[in-house]
Amino acid sequence: MAQLQTVREAEQALAPVFDDADLETGIGLNIEFASFADAELLAASLADSRQGIELSNVRQQNDGVTLATAWVPQGKLTFFEKKIQAYIEERRSDDGLRALDSRPLIDAIQNIRVAAFEALWTDDPELLPASADLAVWWEVWLSRSPRRTALLDDFRRVAQAAGVQVSRSSVTFPERIVVRVHATRNQLQQPVLLSLMAEIRRARDTAAFFDEMNVADQAEWVESLAARIVVPDDDAPVVCLLDTGLTRAHPLLAQSVLEDTGTLTVNPGWGTADNAGHGTELAGLALYGDLVQALGHDEPVTLTHRLESVKLLHADHGNEDKDFGSLTIDAVAQPEARAPDLRRVFCLAISSEQGRDRGRPSAWSAAVDSLASDWINDGQTRRLFCIAAGNIQPTEAWAGYPGSFARPEYGIEAPGQAWNALTVGAYTDKLQIEEQDAQHYQPIAPRGCLSPFSSTSVNWDNDWPWKPDVVFEGGNAGRDGDFASSFPSLSLLTTSHEPAQRLLTVSWATSAATALAANMAGQIMRTYPELWPETVRALMVHSARWTPAMLQAYCVGATRTQRTANLMRYCGYGVPDLSRALWSGRHALTLLVQDTLQPFTRQGSAAVQTQDMHLHDLPWPRDILLALGETPVKMRVTLSYFIEPNPGERGFQDKYSYQSHGLRFDVRRRAETDAVFRARINRLARDADYARANADQGWVLGDVQRRRGSLHADIWEGTAADLANRGQIAVYPSGGWWKTRPGHKRYNQPAHYALLIAIETPEIEQDIYAAVAAQIVPAVVEVGT
Repeated sequence: MAQLQTVREAEQALAPVFDDADLETGIGLNIEFASFADAELLAASLADSRQGIELSNVRQQNDGVTLATAWVPQGKLTFFEKKIQAYIEERRSDDGLRALDSRPLIDAIQNIRVAAFEALWTDDPELLPASADLAVWWEVWLSRSPRRTALLDDFRRVAQAAGVQVSRSSVTFPERIVVRVHATRNQLQQPVLLSLMAEIRRARDTAAFFDEMNVADQAEWVESLAARIVVPDDDAPVVCLLDTGLTRAHPLLAQSVLEDTGTLTVNPGWGTADNAGHGTELAGLALYGDLVQALGHDEPVTLTHRLESVKLLHADHGNEDKDFGSLTIDAVAQPEARAPDLRRVFCLAISSEQGRDRGRPSAWSAAVDSLASDWINDGQTRRLFCIAAGNIQPTEAWAGYPGSFARPEYGIEAPGQAWNALTVGAYTDKLQIEEQDAQHYQPIAPRGCLSPFSSTSVNWDNDWPWKPDVVFEGGNAGRDGDFASSFPSLSLLTTSHEPAQRLLTVSWATSAATALAANMAGQIMRTYPELWPETVRALMVHSARWTPAMLQAYCVGATRTQRTANLMRYCGYGVPDLSRALWSGRHALTLLVQDTLQPFTRQGSAAVQTQDMHLHDLPWPRDILLALGETPVKMRVTLSYFIEPNPGERGFQDKYSYQSHGLRFDVRRRAETDAVFRARINRLARDADYARANADQGWVLGDVQRRRGSLHADIWEGTAADLANRGQIAVYPSGGWWKTRPGHKRYNQPAHYALLIAIETPEIEQDIYAAVAAQIVPAVVEVGT
């Protein structure tokens, strides 16, 4: 009774505040009931429709306490007072056969109190903002059937008076209306607002909320964000978009577009403006990522890179007769001629369906490989390209998900087969369809799986590289029976090319994913300006992981080799993680090497021979690893380099004709001495088939499967004690046209490479970092032929 009296006093104290609110749906309070630990709280017994008392939510705590919140109209606390009085008096029916004291309910209740914000929070506690004064987006769930619509009107009016922004749209369920609000926690904790809500959750941000606004409403949000932008210095890295042009006057882009090289074109007759929208859409994603995140708070947004655009495609002109290989070479040359010292990542998210040829290089992809390796200048200006894998276009193919991935007509498009590029596919975590006219649609792709738009290399010949290399968020689509459609709520929010009509729009598929990849590359280049293009690519791949959904959906096949190959052809190395790329991840020790070796040599008129291999000592503290004994350990190795392409029909027949050289890595095995290890590497360099007969156990891909392309990553799984005896890794050359075609006189060329090695185990503590005294220093060893 004493706790109910405290609640009654609070109700009386708040009465003037509620009277001023003039609520159409009536005055009341949310009351929280807490059980004893592990007691069964009969929460349904707290509600009574005749009294207007409604159960708002029920939560279970880790300590076994059940919490139930009920909305109680003004003057209806007597309902609970009578229950407690009956409990005290142990009342029974007149015939004494039936208990009237609600004992099972009252026995379980430990506390009764006025509900605070926490009583309405039904989401993960970790999603609560760190500061109660930080404005974020929330989901507010309103109840009180059947007067939900009137309650929503009350809520909008009270929220507006409190300075809380409420979305125009809402989602209606049989017993709830859900609306999104932008507010601080302190704003939502005002008594009248708390009394109107049944649940509060963190909003799962979608682009639909902003996309449905008119341009005046969008302008308020855009102006707020533009005022919070912190632009980097002039020497910051640049994302250079090779696309449909750019609307450089957009308020979210204008500060970041470079003055001299910001907007260029391969055809002066086209101009530099974006008449299609595609380039400006990618610009917003390349600069900010999904704009929903930047618009969803009011903190400063510090940018790490700037923008350039070269118009490579004009939407109003036919493109069937265009030589996109030579146009891409021209597009790259233009900004470099004007500002040669800037560090760039090139974002190329246009593709050609005519280039789907089971992985066989095209003239366009070979041009990209040539630009990346910069063979014309002997590799002085090597370049990083992020390239879209290409999209599955027909909506009926989306409806056929996931079977459409295996159809050859939906394979990766040119120039996505470029060896030296980072080819980007699309996956999705977006499942929430908010559109009112889409009630019968369900998201097509499960969370963490490939986006319905993404193309794959499932039908490629075995000799060609694994593509895509990585996957980024590319949105989802909805399906209603045999019909499929894209929706703003399943897409990414970005900048519009016609800001007078719309400042914000949506983007999706592998184009959007590629812009996100370029965004990540720009951030890595800003943090580590000394890294080579090969190394940035390696870091992104090294940070990638397959989602649990990918492992379940695509890791299928009769053998482990088939399962891994299938996973790679769909998802590449998985989803990169920026924090892992920048800081090597928690409980992981990563060593990074940038070095150059000479793969081949020729003495006089003799045959070209293999020349160098590098041996890197792995400075893991052997005693610490031995002490960890049978503790499971993973060692992740990534090797990235750029080949010089050999275009031409003869050169397309197999990978050894197309690539100038190959590099491989191998780790010393547990029982091998230095001499035995070197002898085995010598044999591997001479005989590619030797690896098949002498496979090392414990690798996810294995030596044979990881040899494809110019990007090799693999994971060894074993024990810490076993790893302690694997103290060296070798980087060595394999065949290519530098060796087989001496007439080109490229056999004395050096080859740059980036090597990353990481060990991961939950048992590794900070002392293993201190035990590594210095950077790896390679031993250069000549390889006999």
